[in-house]
Amino acid sequence: MNIGSSMAKKPVGRPLGKLPIPPYNLEPLIAWLAAGKTLRSYCRQDGAPSYSAVYDWMDKDDNFAQRIARARDSGVDSIADECVELSDIEPADQVQAAWRRTQIDTRLKLLAKWSPKKYGDRTAVEHQGGISLTVVTGVPQPDAITGRKPDAKQIT
Repeated sequence: MNIGSSMAKKPVGRPLGKLPIPPYNLEPLIAWLAAGKTLRSYCRQDGAPSYSAVYDWMDKDDNFAQRIARARDSGVDSIADECVELSDIEPADQVQAAWRRTQIDTRLKLLAKWSPKKYGDRTAVEHQGGISLTVVTGVPQPDAITGRKPDAKQIT
């Protein structure tokens, strides 16, 4: 007698579906991202949620994901403002000047990747004039005036 076959198996693991975000004060996280800081650096703090937990929350709650996206957009603008502030500080020597240049270049490259429409290089392709195309085949074409093929013999 097979007892195991008559019993229904329960699914293993957590139930799937949209679960609510656990009670956690999300305002500091939103403010952190809006200031141009990274999610990973926020999650490294004591008492903060894990990096993967925040992404799970974004998958489960569309409103939360939109708030994170808006905060990151603001953060991108904050990083651009930071580039201006860094460039306004006069370096003490050549080493500090090179270091500042590296800081600014790194931020500008990230801005171009994260928000290419706003901070990326402008590339435009313009075309002026016309295009002429000549197709060469091995078949003789009829003469435009007489309608005869050029190699055709006249029979009189």
